[in-house]
Amino acid sequence: MSGALQFSIVPVTAFQQNCSLLWDAHGQAALVDPGGDVPRLLAEVDRRALTLTKILLTHAHLDHCAATAQLSRERRLPVEGPGREDQFWIEALPAAAAQYGFPPAQSFEPDRWLVDGDTVSVGEETLEVLHCPGHTPGHVVFFHRPTRIAWVGDVLFAGSVGRSDFPRGDAQALIRSIRERLFPLGDDVRFVPGHGPMSSFGAERRTNPFVADRLFGAT
Repeated sequence: MSGALQFSIVPVTAFQQNCSLLWDAHGQAALVDPGGDVPRLLAEVDRRALTLTKILLTHAHLDHCAATAQLSRERRLPVEGPGREDQFWIEALPAAAAQYGFPPAQSFEPDRWLVDGDTVSVGEETLEVLHCPGHTPGHVVFFHRPTRIAWVGDVLFAGSVGRSDFPRGDAQALIRSIRERLFPLGDDVRFVPGHGPMSSFGAERRTNPFVADRLFGAT
């Protein structure tokens, strides 16, 4: 993959969550949503001879951040994200890991809580932060405008949308996040979802059975 910002998608855990490894032209890298399988993630970093500098989190569900405390501690990595409204999910990580049969997971305190309009850096590259609640109250999306790629966590999938039946989920807020925050970025924007294959906002506007334009009287 060419371009100033490059990435590799590494599915992890039994939930097959998409953890993304992002890096700039100088090999400065970040992991987005490290849900587990730490040896596999670090092997990908080493295989590409990258320097891991931080962890970025879209939201605080177990399968997206269970490995955060371990990676942060062992590699001395700062953690940026999600929004502060997800703190209760971070505090519940040890219990959630036991409930779902994950390896033990520790809670943590992000070095930086993110809010709408923030930016985060991966080396020399900058990603915009959009607050997109609904799946979780503090869910954020990372958008790299130069390459027209967004990391949307569990807000939107190819042909589906995130669940909103978890504590403090909100179905209407989720739909608004997608249609009012993500789709206006442009039909050409491709996105990496938290699970499953990549898609584009244009494709989802045309065909997604939950948020397609035709369902809202839009053309």
